[in-house]
Amino acid sequence: MPADLLAHAHEAKGFMPEDEGAALHRIARERLRHGPVLEVGTYCGKSAIYLGGAAREIGGVVFTVDHHRGSEENQAGWEHHDPSVVDAELGKMDTLGQFRRNIARAGLEDQVVAIVGASTTVSAHWNTPLSLLFIDGGHGEQPATDDYEGWAHHVMPGGLLAIHDVFPDPADGGRPPYERIYLPALESGDFTEVEAVGSLRVLRRG
Repeated sequence: MPADLLAHAHEAKGFMPEDEGAALHRIARERLRHGPVLEVGTYCGKSAIYLGGAAREIGGVVFTVDHHRGSEENQAGWEHHDPSVVDAELGKMDTLGQFRRNIARAGLEDQVVAIVGASTTVSAHWNTPLSLLFIDGGHGEQPATDDYEGWAHHVMPGGLLAIHDVFPDPADGGRPPYERIYLPALESGDFTEVEAVGSLRVLRRG
């Protein structure tokens, strides 16, 4: 990825290691010629910069879906809570402002389109086939299940499903992305794993 975008990705708050971000950028370059990319779970835009960078290079659009109130693990008292992204008036997480600034600083406002809302609400009204779906939303059992059931069927034949924070070994991390997204996708018979980079798993729809 171009050095300027890589610098912006490094500066953005988030939980995407560089090797996994580079893999996202590469598979987005492969798929954007065939249709839009959609990311579930945006936080402050770190992974969206990797995806948007691919769109800036070859054309295409990246949609991001997030309510921007933070997932379970981002709330006060949890491991990944960051008080700097709490709205002082409402007392709630609000990552939308930082996301918009990061995308603007990276020069990706024409390539990355934010959809602000609950994943379940947006997926229920979505009808466009996706060339690449990247799921990195809430890591609780129900949010992970909802993201898989709401979005996976929108991946076009030959398209890719990328899942973040997949840990087959319970000692490495939380289970829902593995148990509620990754395993159901494989067991459905619709998807076959084609790549693994760190905790990122990439599956292709047959």
